[in-house]
Amino acid sequence: MSKLLVFAAPSGAGKTTIVRHLLKKYGELAFSVSATTRPPRAHEVEGRDYYFISPEKFRELLAQDAFVEWEEVYEGLFYGTLKREVERLWAAGRHIIFDIDVKGALNIKRLYPRQTLAVFVRPPSVEALRQRLLARSTEDEATLKKRLGKAEEEMASEDKFDLVLVNDSLEEALKKAEQIVGQFIHQA
Repeated sequence: MSKLLVFAAPSGAGKTTIVRHLLKKYGELAFSVSATTRPPRAHEVEGRDYYFISPEKFRELLAQDAFVEWEEVYEGLFYGTLKREVERLWAAGRHIIFDIDVKGALNIKRLYPRQTLAVFVRPPSVEALRQRLLARSTEDEATLKKRLGKAEEEMASEDKFDLVLVNDSLEEALKKAEQIVGQFIHQA
C-alpha cells in the first residue's frame, strides 16, 4: 500500500528544503505537485514545482470536484492537490510526499487516515521565521505581516499533526526527518 507523507508549516519554516532533501534520500518517494493561482517565482518550473493555473481555471476544477484538498490561502490565492496527481503517483507504485499548507495537510490526513503521516515543521520562534522570510527577499512589508499572522494561526494547529519537527538547526532537522520517513515507509 502506498503511503502519504504530508509536510506542512508556515511559509519560511523550511518544509520545502526538508522535502527536497527527503526526495533525494529516498528514491521510493514521489513529490506531489500542487496547483496554485500565484505567479511562478524566477526559479520555479511548471509541472515540477507547481501547476500554475488561472483563478478561473482553478474555480472550474473545483466545480468538477478535481481536488483531493484545496485552500484559499490568502484572498484570491488558491493552492490545491489535484486528484489526478495522486492517482498518477499511486499508479506508479510510489509513496507520495506533500509540501502543503496546514489546512490542506489536515484535509489529506482526514481523507486517508491510515495511509498518512502528517508532520508539522515548526520554526524555533516567530522572530526566527520573520528573519527567514526577510532573507528570502520575496516579501514586502504588507505580505510579511500577512504571512507572520497566518504563521501564528498555523502554529496553533500543530497539535493536530502526528509529529512536530522543530527546524532550529537545518542539519538536525534533516536527520530527524530522515528517521521519521524511514520508519514510516518501511513499517508494515
